[in-house]
Amino acid sequence: MNVAFALLIPLLILILIVLGAIVRVVREYERGVVFRLGRLVGPRGPGLILLVPFIERMQRIDLRTVTLDIPAQEVITRDNVTVRVNAVAYFRVVDPNAAIVNVTDYNRATSQIAQTTLRSVLGQFNLDDLLSERETINERLQQIIDEQTEPWGVKVSIVEVKDIELPQSMQRAMAQQAEAEREKRAKIIRAEGEFQASQQLSNAARVISENPIALQLRYLQTVSEIGTENSTSIVFPIPIDMLNGLIGGFTGNGSSSGNAGSSTSPSPSTPTITVLEPRPGPDEPRS
Repeated sequence: MNVAFALLIPLLILILIVLGAIVRVVREYERGVVFRLGRLVGPRGPGLILLVPFIERMQRIDLRTVTLDIPAQEVITRDNVTVRVNAVAYFRVVDPNAAIVNVTDYNRATSQIAQTTLRSVLGQFNLDDLLSERETINERLQQIIDEQTEPWGVKVSIVEVKDIELPQSMQRAMAQQAEAEREKRAKIIRAEGEFQASQQLSNAARVISENPIALQLRYLQTVSEIGTENSTSIVFPIPIDMLNGLIGGFTGNGSSSGNAGSSTSPSPSTPTITVLEPRPGPDEPRS
């Protein structure tokens, strides 16, 4: 009895080892690539898989999307500006056989090819294009990396440039350029406003010249605006034609007296406009 029990224990252990070599469970997001005596048989799964013990061997491949963080790379742009750029890539395995047979480690291979492509592609753009044409650069990176990883059974779906680090001197230069550009636009807008205002003034002058009464109405409107304010001055607008008449009258009198041979008299002074200030009342304080 003891001998049979001693033989049963190793037999049970052997059966468990054989079952462990035969039975495999593959999850829904995995595939098992089976090799039979070193020769590729193909992917199996998901679910329960039975293998020939000691003859077939299986390797698991994860089919889920992998997030690859591309480390920061020193890039020299086309206009000789050094920047640091980091990016992120999303890829997944679409061909488990190629991912096992054609490359040793598809994760590391994809990471290295992404870093190399990032440096080479960004070096073909100017700094301004690098900052403004993000979508074009991302599409080009995704297309190139996907073409290079296709023989490995890897599909690169998205490549995004995350951050672009500029030197401090370049940041100051760009800030000055942006400020100058804003001042330029402000001056252009101000000049356009003055041009439109001059056109409206020209139109107004044309309307007033067609009807002289409009100028007198403008005088009265100005006097009314002055009167509404707290002012102690009274301004009497005098037309230019009246001043010309007065000046002509004084000049005529002076010339006639000179021809008569009378004594020289001082020339009349140029007429001035008198500004009258009202006297303060008894209740108002004197200035």
